[in-house]
Amino acid sequence: MSSGEVKLIGAWASPFVMRPRVALNLKSVPYEFLQETFGSKSELLLKSNPVHKKIPVLLHADKPVCESNIIVEYIDETWSSSGPSILPSHPYDRAMARFWAAYIDEKWFGALRNFLKAEGEEEKKAVIAQMEEGNALLEKAFIDCSKGKPFFNGDNIGYLDISLGSFLAWLRVTELTASHKLLDEAKTPSLCKWAELFCNDPAVKPVMPETAKLAEFAKKIFAKPQA
Repeated sequence: MSSGEVKLIGAWASPFVMRPRVALNLKSVPYEFLQETFGSKSELLLKSNPVHKKIPVLLHADKPVCESNIIVEYIDETWSSSGPSILPSHPYDRAMARFWAAYIDEKWFGALRNFLKAEGEEEKKAVIAQMEEGNALLEKAFIDCSKGKPFFNGDNIGYLDISLGSFLAWLRVTELTASHKLLDEAKTPSLCKWAELFCNDPAVKPVMPETAKLAEFAKKIFAKPQA
């Protein structure tokens, strides 16, 4: 099951692509990173993901696996004997990790993206309030899930850590743009400590985008069209 060449179709700036990259690093799986060019889609991507036509796509022995969280689960199951387990072992803990991962993608990330698109101070203030409300929920989720350990998953980076941690570089860019700390030590002390540990982990550090480089990239993709 674990034999075969591993390739990942993606782009350096995508938080969703970062997820399988961290998972592969945690499992010490060597892989080839096939970078897509922003604004275009390669023939290989369109062939490998004809349904959604988007990154990331994991190619394992030429078989495609799509959607970031599904890929992370696939990596965990395929290389189960290598590295720490990514998904929690207890069924309830697994269910909670999936619940919060869905919340992050469906609600929390939406607010983060809306801020970068927001126009005017009132709109930005409303989005910041929404972000801070979400962060308060995730602070409580961390306390509940971590059970006093360094990560959502306990002693090691796991599914929910990867899910939220993949957005930390974009969160920093948003903080720069807003001139406002969204992860505040006074309001979310546990998340602040967790974020520092996550970013400095050997499985994460090599694939975490640099804030300055990402900020320049954000200016291009969120640039307002000229009238």
